[in-house]
Amino acid sequence: MHATPATPPPALRPYLTARHELLWNEADAFAAEHVAPRAVRMEAAPGMVERKVADLMAARNWFAVTVPSAFGGLGAGHVAKTVLIHRIACVSAAAAAILQATLIPVGALLHFATYEQKGRWLPGVADGSLLLSIAVTEPTAGGHIGGIETTAEKAGNHWLITGSKIHIGNSHLAGAHLVLARTAEAGVRTSQALTAFMVESDRHGLSVPAHRPGLGLHGFSAGSLDLDHVRVPVDNMIGELGQGLHVAQSSSILYGRPNLAAVSLGIHEAVAATTTSYLKARPRYRGALSDLPVLRDRVGDMEARLRAARILAYQAVHLLDQGLSCDADLINAKYLGHQWAMTSAQDAMELHGAHALDREYLLQRLWRDIQHTHPPAGTGEVQRIRLADAAFDEDDIQWSERLAADAAWAQPDPTAA
Repeated sequence: MHATPATPPPALRPYLTARHELLWNEADAFAAEHVAPRAVRMEAAPGMVERKVADLMAARNWFAVTVPSAFGGLGAGHVAKTVLIHRIACVSAAAAAILQATLIPVGALLHFATYEQKGRWLPGVADGSLLLSIAVTEPTAGGHIGGIETTAEKAGNHWLITGSKIHIGNSHLAGAHLVLARTAEAGVRTSQALTAFMVESDRHGLSVPAHRPGLGLHGFSAGSLDLDHVRVPVDNMIGELGQGLHVAQSSSILYGRPNLAAVSLGIHEAVAATTTSYLKARPRYRGALSDLPVLRDRVGDMEARLRAARILAYQAVHLLDQGLSCDADLINAKYLGHQWAMTSAQDAMELHGAHALDREYLLQRLWRDIQHTHPPAGTGEVQRIRLADAAFDEDDIQWSERLAADAAWAQPDPTAA
């Protein structure tokens, strides 16, 4: 595969520190040495879940890139997180998906868990002994949080959780799952009816059906969870009773959407690099395909989309690191990042002609992988509705502003003398 830029483009300089650039280079070296060889094997065996790449990323503390050093993390922020996901996705979107999927429940713990709960869960994430998943989507309700049917009933000092979840990223790697369940009677507003719980994967009554490969992201598991009266202690509740909607929504906006924007960006860069490399090498008349104005016109459009997507992705997380209100920017980066990458991937397929249909050719993998960044954290329709809310100034909560100003992990240990 033709390499994507080895150094950050000048347009990203306003958002990157020297530490970010070091991380950029480290991620590129890691992807070339460890991810690229495994990406081929992951494609050849789509029924297998990739575990080695997860172990190698965990050894570098990347699953704790936003976790404060007090809990063993890098404490490097959201731009750093985007750098890691983006650069790995240039080589393998599946490997990047493994990283980003655990970072979403990590965000939920950072913002809603008590200090004691952070001390129980986050060091394991930091040392690589514990990967996490977030389990919200259900077979009937899909991504409609208000339609969640999984229930949690109080039983003394425990909760009993029953229901099914689907499309759960890292379902087969996670040692614990952040599960959203209904804790109120029917008729109670969604904003007060749901609660989040940490559920360890070895608890009795929790089962994970066998891995089934999807259209793309081969090697990444996005499977199901079945919970049959799974008993968890009361101190596994994350946030307050009835606060589950806030836990899910804030994690989706602050982590899920920018993470997926970074995955889309990596795929987009790979699409553009693969296409230009192919057109330059393909002879036509007395030159190459890349000399034909009609093809250069389409590549120019692809380049315009890529440059715009790159700026959107990094500007949004830069604002987030600065503690500025940027919910709509995070949403927009995910929405347009996917849409533009999807358009470029389709253009690339057409520019390659029949060669694009070769199953062994990289472009087909990229086309399949980009389909997976549309549904999670809200489809395009959901993003447009949220952007309309912003246009009409109807946003109830600005999570970027609220949690940056009052992040629980940023507070000192309340038990310290």
